[in-house]
Amino acid sequence: MLGLCRAAAAALLPLRAGAPAAAMSTLLISQPRYAWLRELGLQEENPGVYNGSWGGRGQVVTTYCPANNEPIASVRQASLEDYEETVKKAKEAWKVWADIPAPKRGEIVRQIGDALRQKIKVLGSLVSLEMGKIFVEGVGEVQEYVDVCDYAVGLSRMIGGPILPSERPGHALIEQWNPVGLVGIITAFNFPVAVYGWNSAIAMICGNACLWKGAPTTSLISVAVTKIIAKVLEDNKVPGAICSLVCGGADIGTAMAKDERMDLLSFTGSTKVGKQVALMVQERFGRSLLELGGNNAIIVFEDADLNLVIPSALFAAVGTAGQRCTTARRLFLHESIHDEVVTKLAKAYAQVRIGDPWDSDTLYGPLHTKEAVKMFLDAVEQAKQQGGSVVYGGKVINRPGNYVEPTIVTGLPHNAPIVHTETFAPILYVLKFKEEEEVFAWNNEVKQGLSSSIFTKDLGRIFRWLGPKGSDCGIVNVNIPTSGAEIGGAFGGEKHTGGGRESGSDSWKLYMRRSTCTINYSKDLPLAQGIKFQ
Repeated sequence: MLGLCRAAAAALLPLRAGAPAAAMSTLLISQPRYAWLRELGLQEENPGVYNGSWGGRGQVVTTYCPANNEPIASVRQASLEDYEETVKKAKEAWKVWADIPAPKRGEIVRQIGDALRQKIKVLGSLVSLEMGKIFVEGVGEVQEYVDVCDYAVGLSRMIGGPILPSERPGHALIEQWNPVGLVGIITAFNFPVAVYGWNSAIAMICGNACLWKGAPTTSLISVAVTKIIAKVLEDNKVPGAICSLVCGGADIGTAMAKDERMDLLSFTGSTKVGKQVALMVQERFGRSLLELGGNNAIIVFEDADLNLVIPSALFAAVGTAGQRCTTARRLFLHESIHDEVVTKLAKAYAQVRIGDPWDSDTLYGPLHTKEAVKMFLDAVEQAKQQGGSVVYGGKVINRPGNYVEPTIVTGLPHNAPIVHTETFAPILYVLKFKEEEEVFAWNNEVKQGLSSSIFTKDLGRIFRWLGPKGSDCGIVNVNIPTSGAEIGGAFGGEKHTGGGRESGSDSWKLYMRRSTCTINYSKDLPLAQGIKFQ
């Protein structure tokens, strides 16, 4: 496991378990042991608007450490006037960026990836501090941005459309792909670096400018990442507004959704909010890319290798304290192995090392907010009321911060209301099945369609799972967990997950507009389909 860099580890040691929980009178960044945050250009109060210069005239938001609920630092949010000014500057910057050849744009994106590499540990530490995920996951999230930059560099020399055979003599038929213009990117708290990276790196090599609004509760991360990007852009003598930032709340998000100058709006968040965003964008005939909720299932058949199943289910259900859109929330077990797997899984849960996210020995950290703890408790109570039995966990952990026990619930029917509800918390519903056909149907009966996985050695079953009567999700796995997607494949899901695709494969097409072009290089004017018009 990756260890925390020594300076950051030493800085954070006083806040480990057993340290006094007394409230601090000043922001954490003011404490000498948090001086490492200044390596990212952060101060006690930070401007949260960047459009070539830093500013912000909105309200001040204080962000908190989920591990102890102490204030870290403050960020000045964008006002609607700031937003208007930033959109104008981003649109102007796009005119410069679009004229730069795609491979040259790729070279600048490569430099962004290298700049992130240089700050990967300290930025990963900030992700742990402000979001709450364990340090190794925080570093891994920054690594995703680095990886997608590498991917985008190669893509910058490959994007393009085909030359198609024309039915008319002396004619050429081609596809021309051009950038859409300005891409608005709204990201969620749980992946405050990677999701922006998936979008921005691909959007940039396609020739677009970007306008980013991160979650208000992870505003420091948004500022720190933008500072890294801004320096690279400015060093290359291109407008910093190519990658603009507007920290803000629902008012800024609504403005982006309704703004016809947003040529594409990429939204990552809950299905409930995503539906509102989709309606606002569609009302103006705009384009949206939605990556919304998931209610993901792992199906374990009687022939499965349990040495793979137990760690896979554990990671998928407990990783990031259940705060991934790809978290496994339903575990379907064949009746012949149900009791054995539940027993082994409960023993594995008991070995999970719970603690402060920046401690390299920790596997499981806090929930992001106090509100998330309340949602966790409410879901556990609903599960009990609907006939479920808590076989592990189910309680709040008595320590500073937003800690809850990773939880296993058995005995619920597959169609129980709480089983069909995505609770962004580490609650795993274990369900029993008999036949392949029924469990495939149960996998698909929820409204979301993001990620899914089966564990089996049956080759025929594997291909039925991948086929038209198998999983209806955008991510369909075999003998691996539901979480942990690679950047080379398109990421996203169906149904109430939104239908969007980000990162790899041909997702770049979503950030561009296509023109079908016919060029007549002859002296005649033949018409298609042999039509004569004389």
